[in-house]
Amino acid sequence: MKIERLNQDKIRIFLTFDDLLERGIQKEDMWREIPKVHELFSEMMDQAYSELGFDASGPLAVEVFALPAQGMVVIVTRGKVNGKSEDHIQEEDNEEDVYEMEVTLEQSDIVLYAFRDIEDVISVCKQLKSAELIEDGRLYAYNGKYMLAFEPVGIELPRYHAIIALLAEYGEATSITTAILEEYGKVIVPAKAVKEICTHF
Repeated sequence: MKIERLNQDKIRIFLTFDDLLERGIQKEDMWREIPKVHELFSEMMDQAYSELGFDASGPLAVEVFALPAQGMVVIVTRGKVNGKSEDHIQEEDNEEDVYEMEVTLEQSDIVLYAFRDIEDVISVCKQLKSAELIEDGRLYAYNGKYMLAFEPVGIELPRYHAIIALLAEYGEATSITTAILEEYGKVIVPAKAVKEICTHF
């Protein structure tokens, strides 16, 4: 479980599938109101407080992004208590450790891997192309790393797993969303990244 602060009222938590399995939680459980998920959320908030001093009291907006092959990204935004009736605030005080959460869930179909240097990107692209696995993809530069993003729509499962295995050999799964890359990263190859890199290197 990795936690980072995005701003004063917002944190991002990256949960691997191992984190979920250790707690006996399936990916689909994150959609459900069950005690195990509440325990996980309490654990995340305790860790956020001890590591970052993030106080999760009051209303919280929680966004959960499911990433294929990587895990889940949970973005927690602390809301303002202003504008609520006194009764509501007193109610909250009476129920200790109950988070008022507005949860939204999004499934991301983007496969995203980070690479330390361009040599690793070239190597993995050549492997992907020679194995005739995929020619698509977008290449970004972000935070001193190269990010390769794929949309595995319509790719059959064995081929999909073969692509993930190669990407994992040269790079590492990342919890960054493509929205962050679009906003803060730099697009190096906007389309057909694997084919373009193999053509030029």
